[in-house]
Amino acid sequence: MTALRDLKYGQWFRGADVDGDGFITERDVRLMSERYIAARGAAPDSATARLLTERMDGFWANVIAPMDRDGDGRVDLREMTEGFRRVLTDPALYPQQVEPVTECFFELVDLDGDGRIDRSEFQLMFDAVAAVPGEDCAAVFAALDLDGSGGLDRAEFHRAVTEFFYGDDPDAPANHLFGRIDR
Repeated sequence: MTALRDLKYGQWFRGADVDGDGFITERDVRLMSERYIAARGAAPDSATARLLTERMDGFWANVIAPMDRDGDGRVDLREMTEGFRRVLTDPALYPQQVEPVTECFFELVDLDGDGRIDRSEFQLMFDAVAAVPGEDCAAVFAALDLDGSGGLDRAEFHRAVTEFFYGDDPDAPANHLFGRIDR
């Protein structure tokens, strides 16, 4: 199912290429952090902002930067897709590879700090920050809310991110986590 993952990775790439120049750079990762922090309403010097910035810097250094095969300091779609294919092969490695950023992102999205992400919080972060259209947010949120509680707990959120990056199920709702993909 490499084709499905390529589609998902391409969707993620478009959101991560914050400045739209066709590359992901360390600056894009920093801009992504700043967008999350601003949407959260956190002060740039707050503990939450510092933690997210630190984890996103680690994500750049440990996951994205090593994909830069030609050493030009930027990662294009081909390099990123090939890199994700090489690195994101085993969901058992999720705790080291993706979970630290996801955990921090969960904290940012959970605006009221109740330990779950409700639909309005999900929509705010994914629509305003990741440029996922509102109608896509609503449909994805409903599909990810496995227990129908009206909120995503940490386990549901981590399950969705794991499925997005590692999964091959063409019908998994998490495929559209960062915007609807066309198959």
